[in-house]
Amino acid sequence: MDIPKLLAEKKPLIEKEIEKVLPRKASAEWLEKAIGKADYSYDLETISKEFNAPVWEFLDRGGKRWRPALMLSACKAAGGKEQDAMPFTPLAELVHEGTIIVDDIEDNAEVRRGKKALHLMFGTDTAINDGNALYFLPLTLVYRNAEKLPESKRLKIMEIYGEEMLRLSLGQAMDIHWHKGKGTVKEEDYLQMCAYKTGVLARLSAKLGGILGNGTAAQVEALGKFGEAIGVGFQIQDDILNIAPASGKWGKEIGEDISEGKRTLLVLHALKHLGGKEAKELLKILDSHTKNKNAIMKAIALIKKAGSIEYAGEKAKKIVRESWRKLEGMLPESEGKQELEAFAKFMVDRKI
Repeated sequence: MDIPKLLAEKKPLIEKEIEKVLPRKASAEWLEKAIGKADYSYDLETISKEFNAPVWEFLDRGGKRWRPALMLSACKAAGGKEQDAMPFTPLAELVHEGTIIVDDIEDNAEVRRGKKALHLMFGTDTAINDGNALYFLPLTLVYRNAEKLPESKRLKIMEIYGEEMLRLSLGQAMDIHWHKGKGTVKEEDYLQMCAYKTGVLARLSAKLGGILGNGTAAQVEALGKFGEAIGVGFQIQDDILNIAPASGKWGKEIGEDISEGKRTLLVLHALKHLGGKEAKELLKILDSHTKNKNAIMKAIALIKKAGSIEYAGEKAKKIVRESWRKLEGMLPESEGKQELEAFAKFMVDRKI
């Protein structure tokens, strides 16, 4: 199973669904469907310029759309059909896009997907507002219920959504605190932060697929744990690629995680295995939040010297392998199951 090919096939289908939930220009019909008729009037031009246009500028930059694709595979693996989950794919993707718009503000990031971060292009006020709106806009799929979901499924989706979004914010709180240089971070703390910050949206996607595919409660829970594991694996691999891109070129800033002072798994391993002097030097660079290229490259060299890249890569593989072993026996053989297994391998072996 070729996951890059699968993602390329599903992406245009997913984006059609996204455009149904978020058209490129505001219209009265769209707004009435989402939030009801205006008491006075809708300023469609302003809403288009301040919300639809900036968000679509961001969406059009790319993105793998792997979370909604994971939802489709989970739905099929649980016994459903792809068309059962396809209309709900914006719920997995738009929420993710909102989180990274806000995350870039919190991290003072300058680049995202090869262009200026959205807050630098349109202003922090616009980026915060639009990023937050993306947390709620796709919920119209549930509360307007155009797909006629039974009440039990609607309630379950809303319950899961609320719980996972709270986890995401708590994970972000942990990450923010640590990259300010506060607190002592253990490997278990870092992995829990990843499970909350990055794992939850993959967990949400997989659980939604299981629910929409009429999976059992046990299957839905196991799919969620699997989604969480590949989300953690994805984050660890992202941390690796941030300091050691396979192409030798950075899509964001050079060693952005170093500038932000992030306590990644690589950093924690390096601090534990470097000598005292070198560990202090690495900490000093991280806590300075420097953008000096030489200092950043020195930090990267220390991390590599400690063997931390190899350690983190193996850790990611182990987490995903163990999760897959727990799930595979609970699912019947199907195309969806084969896709999930391929996702597991792809997320920790990817080069981009």
